[in-house]
Amino acid sequence: MKKIILDTNFLMIPAQFKVDIFGEIKKVMNYNYQLFVLKGTIEELNNIIEKQTGKNKSAAKIALKLIKAKGLKILDINQKPVDEILIDLSKDYIIATQDKELKKKIKHKIILRERKKMELQNVL
Repeated sequence: MKKIILDTNFLMIPAQFKVDIFGEIKKVMNYNYQLFVLKGTIEELNNIIEKQTGKNKSAAKIALKLIKAKGLKILDINQKPVDEILIDLSKDYIIATQDKELKKKIKHKIILRERKKMELQNVL
């Protein structure tokens, strides 16, 4: 069973680019998998809703609704910033992210290509 953690910016893709991230992940995964989100990611989304306006705010609201609707498991790890936690966990988890710096530091990842299709890189 592969474990995938969805990063904040990845969860905002459905509202920003009209891409069904869950359907696309299903297409690229040839394995059984389970989806996770960090508690810090939920905090980041709530922070975006509080402090930003417009497209980012509505994308964060949709992301929170998707987390709940899809029943994503929440990893309660908060001792470091979210990006550092993702880097640490990337040894055992596939990280779904659009963060440019994270993509350089993480080997096993799912990314969005050309704003429309998912790509799995360096599977565990």
